[in-house]
Amino acid sequence: MPPVALTIAGSDPSGGAGLQADLKTFHQHGVYGTAAVTLVTVQNTISVSQVEVLSADLVRQQIAAVISDIPPNAAKTGALGSVEIVQAVSAMAADFKFPLVVDPVMISKHGARLISLEAEALLKSALLPRAFLVTPNIPEAELLSGLEIRDEKEMLRAARRLCHSGSLAVLIKGGHLEGPAVDLLFDCEEVTRFEGARVSSRHTHGTGCALSAAITANLALGLGLKEAVGRAKRFVQAGIETAPALGQGYGPLNFWA
Repeated sequence: MPPVALTIAGSDPSGGAGLQADLKTFHQHGVYGTAAVTLVTVQNTISVSQVEVLSADLVRQQIAAVISDIPPNAAKTGALGSVEIVQAVSAMAADFKFPLVVDPVMISKHGARLISLEAEALLKSALLPRAFLVTPNIPEAELLSGLEIRDEKEMLRAARRLCHSGSLAVLIKGGHLEGPAVDLLFDCEEVTRFEGARVSSRHTHGTGCALSAAITANLALGLGLKEAVGRAKRFVQAGIETAPALGQGYGPLNFWA
């Protein structure tokens, strides 16, 4: 039987981010993907025009249906939308027998908010303590830690604070800083630095989703955390370098990388 990974995330009809990106990434890694939909967006590579959040009970039932029949080897969260959904996922995560990767998606590439301010606070207090790994970018890490991040030293400082929030490990993505694209993994004891070449491209839609999904897929395959992150970083790097230039705005990366 193939390993299984579950994504709990929003839908992007253009296929570059959200659960569509997650499922493509799972498949490319040889992992069977399942999905619980949290919200539906109207978006393409140019803009997000509408966001509809599903009921927490419907999200809960989707997760329960999957786990009871096709239990995952690892799972991840993406955009969760509301306080009620964060509450539901946090409560269910207390009983997960598999690692949970939390990608704290807050704002879309186009600037649309994908989680309420109230849910953002609850994510920090209720869901992060359930996480095997949390994968914020710089703006998300600043919001979650309450610290300004301008360099690697401050990335590590924020990671330490997030570890104190209860997460077993933190991966802060440094793509928003100048210079090489450096991500820092902190397992609350040891720091591992992952550096990649910065690619000048506007086709980076869904890179955060793809990275967290690739890590989740590698964990489902039984890899250790450092190896899972390293392989995921290389996958996304190759995906950006060979992006198919789809759409008129922020196009998706190459999911066949």
